[in-house]
This record gives sequence, C-alpha cells and structure tokens, in this order.
Amino acid sequence: MSHGHQSKNFFLPGPAGKLEAVLWTPHAKAASKSAALVCHPHPLFGGTLHNKVVYQAAKALDGLGMPVLRFNFRGAGLSQGKHDRGRGELDDARAAVGFLAAEFPETPMLLAGFSFGCWVGLRVGCEDARVERLVAIGAPVNNSDFSYLRKCTKAKLFVHGSNDEHGDVHKVRRMVEDLPGKNELVVVDGVDHFFAGKIEELGAAITRWTGAALGHD
Repeated sequence: MSHGHQSKNFFLPGPAGKLEAVLWTPHAKAASKSAALVCHPHPLFGGTLHNKVVYQAAKALDGLGMPVLRFNFRGAGLSQGKHDRGRGELDDARAAVGFLAAEFPETPMLLAGFSFGCWVGLRVGCEDARVERLVAIGAPVNNSDFSYLRKCTKAKLFVHGSNDEHGDVHKVRRMVEDLPGKNELVVVDGVDHFFAGKIEELGAAITRWTGAALGHD
C-alpha cells in the first residue's frame, strides 16, 4: 500500500564525477525500517535507472513505505565518467550506499539489482555491514562470476524468469541451493530476462518477501 512519496531528482557525488539519481522518500514521517537502493542493468545495452524492471522493483519497495534510491552508473544517462566494465561501477554503487546511509542514519539497508546491476550491486551489498538484505533480479549467471555470494550470509531473494537468456534458470537454482544464509528463489514462469508481460509478478515477489522481513502483514 503506497502512502505516496516525494520524488527528488539530483546528482550525488561519485568517484568519477556526478551521478544522476532519483530518491523517493515516503510522506509518512514514521521512521522507515529500511532504506533501499536499486541498481540498473548494463549501460552499454541501454540500461538506466528508468529501466522498467528497476522501476517495478523500486515501486514495490516504495509501496512498503521505505525510501528508495536509484542512480545511473558512470556514463549512463546524465552521469559523468565512462563505462568501466563493472570495476568503477562498484565504486559508484558504494557511493550510492554511502549517500543513503548518510541520508537515513541508523537505518538498515536493502540493496536490489537487476542484471549487470545485480552482479555489481550485490557484491557491494555483501561487503557493506549496513546492507542487511539483498534482492537479485535476473542474475546474469551465464557470463558473470557470482562466486562472491558463497561467502555472503545475508538474506537474499532471487527473482528470475524461467526463460532468462542471460541466466540459465537451472544454473541459478543450483547456485541458490549452495549459498549460506536464508535464500529464496522465485521463478516467474514463461518470461525472459525482462519479465515481459508478467512484470507485476516481479513486484509482488519483492513485496511479499520484503514485507515479511519487515514485519508487515
């Protein structure tokens, strides 16, 4: 249930220059139980903070009454800098986590990422003690190394399309079974990497898992 939010478009200071960002803050003054960061897919393939999947994830988290930050990696949208094949982008994501932590001190964080944003973002989320839970959307396991997750004991939700062309669902299933901590995999049937036609199911999975974790009904 969304109580509405304020939306602020701004630039946050990143390691390679300014990063274009959008922050949604709930109108309700009650202290949020969590703050969220959502990382977007591959910039060289048109990925930005306005990507439909990223927007859907942000909307689900916003509906739970938490502040949600999205930003463009270096070289995407109006963000400064050049694409750095995931290396510099780790520092971009760290800068975004730092911004969120400063803006909402003492508030645990959730970090969600889609595709390239999942591979980069979760690595940052795993290593930062302020991030308590992770949401992996369309994890591109076919061509990205997710071995760092084997050391990550944080609670993780994986939402994946059964026909995802960048992440073989069987590979994802095997990976999730072997991970430490509490992990859940939700497979959305009959959709590709972008959840085309069933994007609401992605939002519903995030709402249910996160809501349960935060103690919502």
